[in-house]
Amino acid sequence: MSVIKNETLTQVLSKMLGTKIICADFQTKPLHGGTVGNVELVTGNAETTDGRKLPYKMVLKTQKKWERYSDPDSWRREYDLYRSHFDALFSESFRWPQCYHAEMSEEENETKIWMEYIDGISGVDLTGDMYERAAEELGRFQGKLYAEQPALLQDLTNLSNVDYMKNFYLHYRSWDSVYGYIRSDDCEIPKLICDMLIGIDERADEILSRIEKLPIVLCHRDFWVANIFYSEGKIILLDWDTSGWGYLGEDMASLIADEADVEHMVAYYRRCIPAYYKGFSEYADISHITDNCVYEMILLMFGYRLVEWYMNAESDDERALHIHTLHNIYEIGTEQ
Repeated sequence: MSVIKNETLTQVLSKMLGTKIICADFQTKPLHGGTVGNVELVTGNAETTDGRKLPYKMVLKTQKKWERYSDPDSWRREYDLYRSHFDALFSESFRWPQCYHAEMSEEENETKIWMEYIDGISGVDLTGDMYERAAEELGRFQGKLYAEQPALLQDLTNLSNVDYMKNFYLHYRSWDSVYGYIRSDDCEIPKLICDMLIGIDERADEILSRIEKLPIVLCHRDFWVANIFYSEGKIILLDWDTSGWGYLGEDMASLIADEADVEHMVAYYRRCIPAYYKGFSEYADISHITDNCVYEMILLMFGYRLVEWYMNAESDDERALHIHTLHNIYEIGTEQ
């Protein structure tokens, strides 16, 4: 649990509630977290200078320093973005949670971000229409930035590198535990799936060359259902710590394949990719792009990762889920 100072709490609540807060009580409840960070729900009642008691609810995200492969400063990226004027790039229908206060402890290599609690539909509860809306709004957001090239965006120094996806794939491919497994006689993954993954390896240079011809856009890079909230007809996107420069369609690979709705995965691919390009096309002409490479991006980003998850699964149901996901990716590939 995070240490909450009364002085900080009243400062944050004064901004959140739009009135001077002199004191407040609080309770905390873990939302999710791990070894490198914690996300807590903070609730309670705040007292104003005229004696009113106002209930409140907000989120405290504490992030400790750690190094993500090929992206060492990602741990502080969300703090850096919230301290900039990045929020000016959003629209009424697509945004991130409002930040009330952000602070950095250089001694502890830790950031704390006090932010808006989002009450909406997320994760497995998202419907097909919500998936499609999220894809279209992301496309619109990226298309606007791509077309307008705002100076603010060019001034941001802590963004992940355009080669992040490529480096991620090559890193996974270098693991003999997964690379060798799909080529071994002991492999229990269906042969057609292994052949699909091996085929990507054999054509990797050609595939990456095609991807690198796509427009470079600002990617979220963690665009999966747990970070997408549908609230009152709007899309609110959480967790921007992996965001940076990437390729058109890169985030769609995450939306379709990253622990998504496996039963509707192929149908959502068919719906979301056109919706994404529709949103992007409102600001930039991409009619000349006939090869979107999203299928290949899915395999580059999630092929070996799914093999790893399968190998480390603790139950037959988990293994079956990962095989089902890979089968769906195979089915998407047959439509290309």
